[in-house]
Amino acid sequence: MQLALKIEVGSYRGTREGVPQLLEVLTRHAAQASFFFALGHDRSGRAVFGKNPRVGLFEHYGLKALLYGTLLPSPHIGSSCRDILLRVRDAGFEVGCLENMDWREHVATQSAAWTRREMQLTVAQFTEVFGEAPKAHAASGWQMNRDALRLTQHLGFEYASDTRGSHPFIPTWDAEIVACPQLPTTLPTLDELIGRDGITVDNAAQRLLEMTRNAPANGHVFTLRAELEGRKWLPVFEQLLAGWKAQGYELVTLRQYLQDLQDTLPRHGVRMGELNGRKGKLAIQL
Repeated sequence: MQLALKIEVGSYRGTREGVPQLLEVLTRHAAQASFFFALGHDRSGRAVFGKNPRVGLFEHYGLKALLYGTLLPSPHIGSSCRDILLRVRDAGFEVGCLENMDWREHVATQSAAWTRREMQLTVAQFTEVFGEAPKAHAASGWQMNRDALRLTQHLGFEYASDTRGSHPFIPTWDAEIVACPQLPTTLPTLDELIGRDGITVDNAAQRLLEMTRNAPANGHVFTLRAELEGRKWLPVFEQLLAGWKAQGYELVTLRQYLQDLQDTLPRHGVRMGELNGRKGKLAIQL
């Protein structure tokens, strides 16, 4: 049984403070994971207020981060955090590219030209830091449009994790096939659970472990954020790691997860729809 860990790192603070702590915990638990980095200017202040209102913004992001891109200059993550970024790769973890906060807020209504510029910039920023083009793509907040899905194929990604769903698939949009496998997030995130149905920080790990007790044939993909599970919720993440190991899961990267799948993946449509616990629409496997 495999459970792939997908770590999104979308801010300067998440990179500086959350990533080193996650590296230490993952190493101690002998767990692998895929890190997806946003590497441009941190404009958290422009978009973070659209996040789940049950999550304490000041507690997890801090006042300074909430002002980036508004009242304070935006730090450039790729250049100012290069040492940490390379440390992740050199420690043997998979690294991929994550679209930024601007993408999260605007891609649903933007043109093909805007979408291409943004994705090409993301690839260029990753290549500048790591010396090679990214082989894996993730969309911030699972926000996509038709042109973005097409570009996961045309820009040469070997796989993408832009969607929510139940199992890996080859995506289609209005019957158009996109030859880039999607590895959807299959489990709810902690911020989708906490604050609903009596779930708190103290029992969130237990509730998630109940969901993974009986593993599906294709395992699971769990998404976490360096800003949340890498900082205040790190103890909850440690409980999950220990619990999943006790349940018999091998904790792997998304690439390892993909390599263990059957050669032929089923085709499924992608649409923008709503999901319990998350505000707004996101890309969902049909």
